[in-house]
Amino acid sequence: MNDKANPQASALTSIPFQREPNLRQRILVVEDDAAIRKLNTEVLTYSGYQVDTAEDGQAAWDALQLYNYDLVVTDNNMPNMTGVELIKKLQDARKFLPVIMATGTVPDEEFARYPCLQPAAMLLKPYPLNELLHAVKEVLRATNDALQENAPPPNRPVEPLANQFRL
Repeated sequence: MNDKANPQASALTSIPFQREPNLRQRILVVEDDAAIRKLNTEVLTYSGYQVDTAEDGQAAWDALQLYNYDLVVTDNNMPNMTGVELIKKLQDARKFLPVIMATGTVPDEEFARYPCLQPAAMLLKPYPLNELLHAVKEVLRATNDALQENAPPPNRPVEPLANQFRL
């Protein structure tokens, strides 16, 4: 295949993909631009993630009601529901899920007004695909680390006491 004829193929071959299984973490890619959605999905799938897609925030919200995800990668400027509105809806529903916002314009005004809506990471379009992979890995790692810190201690079998009586 001629890389000059297909710049996306050239971009894909230059990315350091993770080829080992990663416990099949599930990611929802929310993007109204079909080409970007497809490219992001292919890169993440090839890197070992299980990926679902949604073409806008409302479709993403519907998917979030049906399935459990480890991460959402979303655009902001989309029809039906923006990325910021999706983050707010997640918080209102107490669905604590990390979000990476990959957008052409950062919604600074909304973030200034509502700092709690800040995503875990931001990518400004056009972003290199290796930056997407790096952000995904870092956000998932940080989320896993936080979950482990807050996890209760593992259950250990209780050893009987030496002077314990049996009835």
